[in-house]
Amino acid sequence: MLLAGLLKMMGRSEEELGALLAAIMPELSGVVRMVRKQVNHIGGWHAEVNLPHQHEHRTLADITALIAACGMTDAAKRLATETFTLLARAEGAVHEKKPEDIHFHEVGALDSILDICLCCELFARLAPSRFVASPLPMADGFVACAHGIIPVPAPAVLELLEGIPVRPFQGEGETVTPTAIALLRSLGAEFGPWPTMRVDRRALVYGTKVFTNAPNGAIFAYGPAYCS
Repeated sequence: MLLAGLLKMMGRSEEELGALLAAIMPELSGVVRMVRKQVNHIGGWHAEVNLPHQHEHRTLADITALIAACGMTDAAKRLATETFTLLARAEGAVHEKKPEDIHFHEVGALDSILDICLCCELFARLAPSRFVASPLPMADGFVACAHGIIPVPAPAVLELLEGIPVRPFQGEGETVTPTAIALLRSLGAEFGPWPTMRVDRRALVYGTKVFTNAPNGAIFAYGPAYCS
């Protein structure tokens, strides 16, 4: 959803998006497109991702080397490196290992590299003076991962939750992923109500997961601070 929201705020064409993806990794070119999606008969946008199949576990050193060598802007490289470092520290705390000894499974896969690197590139180009998010929705339940069945919030999410406002969510299952909360932290998100602003761009975006009792979506708005 963060990727879809940033793409809508940037207003990039499919050609520009393809060039951004190719600059990160050539195999990512053309794998993302924005599509219309309805939830409860309400239309919004969804970032549809079709990735090549890949089984590869990467270390933090592997990923930082990939970021350093790619065609992202320097600002985006710094944000992406910080995001993966946060994830490595969180996973290290969970598994009682040093961050550099962590072998990423889901987070080291192409989809997480795409999510993190492209979000950081878009955010760096958008360059907002403030980034405000509502308190994060938290639900009960469990999720299947490389380590088996684990409760939600996932242990790595719990490690990154300190100081973050949360609120209850009526559905059941994973509502905040490790990648999402690491991005929110590295991008400097503030948490609270809507800021006083003029809305120049806005979008309703949806995720992939379907919850029984609540729409899996988010509202994005971009514009300058408003002074009456």
